[in-house]
Amino acid sequence: MIKITGLSKKYNDKYVVNNADALFPVGEVTSIIGPNGAGKSTLLSMASRLTDSDAGQVLIADKPLSQWDTQALAKRLAVLRQSNNINMRFTVRELVAFGRFPHSNGRLTANDENIIDQALKQLDICDIQHRFLDQLSGGQRQMAFIAMVVAQDTDYIFLDEPLNNLDIKHSVAIMKSLQRLAHESGKAVVIVIHDINFASVYSDNIIAMKLGEVVVQGKTEQVIDAQTLSNIYEIDFSISEANGQKICLYYS
Repeated sequence: MIKITGLSKKYNDKYVVNNADALFPVGEVTSIIGPNGAGKSTLLSMASRLTDSDAGQVLIADKPLSQWDTQALAKRLAVLRQSNNINMRFTVRELVAFGRFPHSNGRLTANDENIIDQALKQLDICDIQHRFLDQLSGGQRQMAFIAMVVAQDTDYIFLDEPLNNLDIKHSVAIMKSLQRLAHESGKAVVIVIHDINFASVYSDNIIAMKLGEVVVQGKTEQVIDAQTLSNIYEIDFSISEANGQKICLYYS
């Protein structure tokens, strides 16, 4: 489990994250939701040591984040940032192979190749594995980057808006894959996501943020509440059910 206590970050005396507490349990999908500027990405970035915090603590497997060796951390925690730009010309398979670097240091073994194959299969991109990234659509590139994170084979997976550039079909496929990684492989999958209904259907837990603060967190069925969401997003919500899942309506 990852435990966050009192995490804060400010720029020019303005808090972007203020005294945030959160739990990311293993074997479950946790989605972080909230309006633009809520501090979602900053919280995830501090929890993965990509951004320094001004206060608070992050515990990974009961060990403070600050005490983790970089290489050891890379074997336990994989991160997909919101924007991923690579200037060199790589094929999809070469990109996914980068996920094995913390384990292989660039010298791929037969086991590494097998894990790469599994990641490509899980994301259903085996057919484009030898194509170059600059030959792909934005959605295909995003799938390749997610496959790279999956190939890293860590206990904890952080993804900042992984559904960027994906159509509905591929978004569903990604969320189902991440749900399987959590439930069947026992990984803690944490997602910053804007689509409330994807969060509702595929998450075990939801953390809702507004103006840098964690407003509410808990099991999905508790957080997906019309009044709670209306307060967070400042727009009227109503909640319906379909196939036992809560669906949010907010268009009228």
